[in-house]
Amino acid sequence: MQLDDRKWTILKAIIKTYLETGEPVGSRTISKFADLNLSSATIRNEMSDLEEMGLILQPHTSAGRIPSDAGYRLYVDYMLEEKDREVTEMKELVLQRQDKMELLLKQMAKLLAANTNYAAMISGPQYHRTKLKFIQLSIVSETQILAVIVVEGNIVKNKMLNLEHGLDQKTILELNILLNTALNGLTLEEINLGTIAKLKEQAGIHSEVVNRVLDAVAESIQKEEEVEIYTSGATNIFKYPELSSSEKASELISAFEEKKDLVGMISQDGQTEETGIQVYIGQEAPLATMQDCSVVTATYELGEGMYGRIGVIGPKRMDYDKVVSTLRTLMAQLDQIFKKE
Repeated sequence: MQLDDRKWTILKAIIKTYLETGEPVGSRTISKFADLNLSSATIRNEMSDLEEMGLILQPHTSAGRIPSDAGYRLYVDYMLEEKDREVTEMKELVLQRQDKMELLLKQMAKLLAANTNYAAMISGPQYHRTKLKFIQLSIVSETQILAVIVVEGNIVKNKMLNLEHGLDQKTILELNILLNTALNGLTLEEINLGTIAKLKEQAGIHSEVVNRVLDAVAESIQKEEEVEIYTSGATNIFKYPELSSSEKASELISAFEEKKDLVGMISQDGQTEETGIQVYIGQEAPLATMQDCSVVTATYELGEGMYGRIGVIGPKRMDYDKVVSTLRTLMAQLDQIFKKE
């Protein structure tokens, strides 16, 4: 949707004023903006056009206007495209290094809530183990071998395999070379029936061992880790009248306490591993309990296939500039902290 400069300036003034006050904005209030230099009558005409375009609403006949979801969306899209704010606000607070990931993420959730005055969540890193990196078979006893499987993210999984017949060191060496030559760098989808058949043929009488190792590889790549969620600032919801009704507040507080829905939100919202900012307004929110809110999320990356989610939940009139800037700060500091590890 394209707006001329005057309409765009008026829309921004309405949104920024409503973000600050939470009250419908009238033409007289907008006329006080120094950079407009327009009469109240002209502003009313422009506001009427904006209302017809679905960008602002008039909640009551005699009231001013408030932004619609479409108006918020236009504002947010413009802000994300045109603004790349300096990341300075919380630098000193976040640079305090923590020995444990849990303590660090808990601290960041608290800082995020304190600096935005909204509810905040951050997930522990998940390991996107989509590729096989290395396999090492070792003899444990006459009837057992240990399969050490390393997948993307440098995650190591050990699997004990019971054998009917023992293997000598020469055979183990040959199997290690065979498996690594054929499988290293492949995803589970790329280890197809043709690849498996060729491996078994090359393994000869030891094809059953290869089959057992492939089962262990599939388990290592597919198995999901339990996601840890750290939250803070849920009671900030009560600061905003549009969210503080007993039913709405109860649902949001419950989601933050039980965390099950937040895990679901991460899985819905984190289908890609892109580290950009995502903004969900109103009905766009990933969870039904948050469809009266705005939800801003980002993916942080710690390298080697480790990703996590950061999120802020607040009213639709949230200070988007500050939230986006704060999220970028956290991602930048996480990156800086773990590059020094």
